[in-house]
Formats: sequence, C-alpha cells, structure tokens
Amino acid sequence: MLEPRLVQHPQPTCSIHHIFCDAPPLLKIACSDTYISEMALHTASVIMGSIPFLLILISYIYILLAILRIRSNTGRHKAFSTCAAHLVVVIIYFGMGNLNYNRPSAGYSLEVDTLVSTLYCILTPMLNPLIYSLRNQDVRGALRRALGHHEKDNTSPRAQTGVD
Repeated sequence: MLEPRLVQHPQPTCSIHHIFCDAPPLLKIACSDTYISEMALHTASVIMGSIPFLLILISYIYILLAILRIRSNTGRHKAFSTCAAHLVVVIIYFGMGNLNYNRPSAGYSLEVDTLVSTLYCILTPMLNPLIYSLRNQDVRGALRRALGHHEKDNTSPRAQTGVD
C-alpha cells in the first residue's frame, strides 16, 4: 500500500525482530524522538490509502447502479457474484494496509505488528487467487471433495445450466 521511504531517515536503533524492514517497527525501536516521522507516516498513509479506496468505492457505486439496470436475474446474479469477489479482495487489501500503517501507539507490540504485516504482505496476495477461483464451479467441487463434503445432487436445474 505505502512504502514511505521519506520518513525512514537514519535513526539510531536498538534491535529489530520483524519479518521485514518496514517503517512502523523501525520507528518503534528507534532510540530517539520519532514523533515527526510517525506523524508524516500516518499522514502519508491516510492520504495514499484513502484516495484509491474512495475512487474504488465510487466506481463500485457506479457498477452497482449499472447492475441494478440488468433485466435478467441470471445476469444480475453473475454480475453481483463477480463484484462480491472483487470487493472482498479490496476490503482485505485496504483493511490490512490500514492496520499495518495506522495503529495507535498505545498498546503497540512488535508481535502484533509482525502478525499484521504477515497478513498484509503474505496472506492477502495468497488469498486473491483463491477468492477469484472459488467462482468456478469445478474449483468449488474440488474443494468440497478435498474437505470431505459430498456433492449435492447434480440434477438440479441450476447445476444443469451451469449457472454460478
């Protein structure tokens, strides 16, 4: 979401136990006053995170209005299904990015920071293909079989038409 190099000016540090070098943990372990750097990081992350999120939100409002004008139920269902998958990915991405860079300083711990950073940098990109591929009927069936669930009766009209 944001890699604020401008606020990572050299600061004397103690030691770091983190999965990668990122601004919030570096500022937390700095042995000098980091107030200005923390405020710059917070301001930049709010601005750089809010503008794309608001633009995406506005585009989803236009998409929703267009979907509501679709006359067929099948077409509306497919469009909502696609938009729902996209919206889940957007919410996970921006939610984790916001948590990663905009945390209150009270109650901060490097363990929590490591968890949030891991979710933001590793789990979110891993979830994207899974979320998008679960729209595919074959992938859903394979996942059900892998998890030990039995397939429902495939003679329903919905299964015969191949409607997701």
